[in-house]
Amino acid sequence: MPTSCRRNMYTLLNTDNKARRGILSTPRGDIQTPFFMNVATAAAIKGGISAPELADLKCQVMLCNTYHLHIRPGDELIAQMGGLHKFTNWTRPILTDSGGFQVFSLGRDFPGVKPPRIKEEGVYFSSHIDGKKIFMGPEESMQIQRNLGANIVMAFDECIPSGQSRKYVEESCNRTTRWLKRCMACSPPEAALFGINQGGVYTDIRIKHMQELVELTEKSGEAGKTGLPAGYAIGGLAVGEAKEDMFNVIEAVEPFMPATKPRYLMGVGTPSDIIEAVFRGIDMFDCVMPTRNARHGTIFTNEGIMHVGNAKYANDSRPLDESCGCPTCRDFSRAYIRHLFKSQEYLAGRLSSIHNLYFYNNLMERIRTAIEEGRYSEFRGEMSGRLGRLL
Repeated sequence: MPTSCRRNMYTLLNTDNKARRGILSTPRGDIQTPFFMNVATAAAIKGGISAPELADLKCQVMLCNTYHLHIRPGDELIAQMGGLHKFTNWTRPILTDSGGFQVFSLGRDFPGVKPPRIKEEGVYFSSHIDGKKIFMGPEESMQIQRNLGANIVMAFDECIPSGQSRKYVEESCNRTTRWLKRCMACSPPEAALFGINQGGVYTDIRIKHMQELVELTEKSGEAGKTGLPAGYAIGGLAVGEAKEDMFNVIEAVEPFMPATKPRYLMGVGTPSDIIEAVFRGIDMFDCVMPTRNARHGTIFTNEGIMHVGNAKYANDSRPLDESCGCPTCRDFSRAYIRHLFKSQEYLAGRLSSIHNLYFYNNLMERIRTAIEEGRYSEFRGEMSGRLGRLL
């Protein structure tokens, strides 16, 4: 693939205040923005949904995880199989995260696994599967993502847990910037590299770090390297901070993010969070919430959040969401899906996951239409509160 495909891929079509409507072009097709990425951590969507089925759920981009796929089955094996697209039979764009979040959260998410050791060269850690000692730095992360065959790759960064001191956050951001420079030097020429903004909830550190990322882009363009990074992500949120802090960070950083580059809020979130973040100028989202919640009977609808296991749905013949056109809502009732959960049938989580993924992707479609028609503020006012209420 020629290096030229790494050039700025984003075309801004419309704005409605800060809300943005655009197109993100990749060799695997155009992505309509704003959009939500369906999370296939280990190259599979939780809930028993295959990659080809995602197309029927209006999914535009599948997100896979560098750390987990490096551990199992191994990125070199996936490369031998023709990359993630052939391995999963997904023909549309794929984004791979750098593995940074997973590496830095090992000690928290997997009891008994030692916390990683952070050095200038990279991170030393142990596999949560078998305890094997592993090293990952910027160069290793880029090579793994290249083996996976992703269209959008994320720079290797340190994902800072909430509650860190200002001094540590500053040191971490400086290291993340140095790591980004190394990623830029060896990123896959066939993919678009995104830099990641860090800084915890310190808005001044966030702003400074974003300015440094933009300066790197300008310098790389002058050096003939096609203006990397090709996009910017806001990382290190949705890790325990208050929601107000998250929105404050977005509002502080957004004015310093170039309008000509896509903007990605990592790991967010609820439908209401997405609506609010789009209102503040964000283009891209991902979260495990649609399928994770679905597997426990929590259903997102246009009227609010439903816990379908509740007794009041035992003889309810209506679909999960009467205004939804997903395969689950076309063919099955609330009563049936509740029965499946009570009977501990695997189909319960699958049907619920199908609905929740369709709901998220259809919500993004409605968001794009509202921006195009210049009525996003009205849409936000109507939907933001409604989608978060309990039914």
